[in-house]
Amino acid sequence: MTSTFEQVQAIASDIFGVPAGKISADSSPETVENWDSMQHLNLVLAIEEKFGVQLAPEDIEQMKTIGAAATLVEKRLQSPAR
Repeated sequence: MTSTFEQVQAIASDIFGVPAGKISADSSPETVENWDSMQHLNLVLAIEEKFGVQLAPEDIEQMKTIGAAATLVEKRLQSPAR
């Protein structure tokens, strides 16, 4: 079974058009050329659809790296939505 990080990494790879191997937990808008505000929204929507979660605006704001996004998804999966 693939980890949450690997799944988020694969989603980011598709959205940003970057090989998954080039996306690390530290990947951020500063290190991924195609990561702009529109692609960030696409990333959020894809994560919500893939994991069946609803992310709050403050959650979305905290998603500054791929690792942070994966951690956020794990927390959301462990506890019911507010």
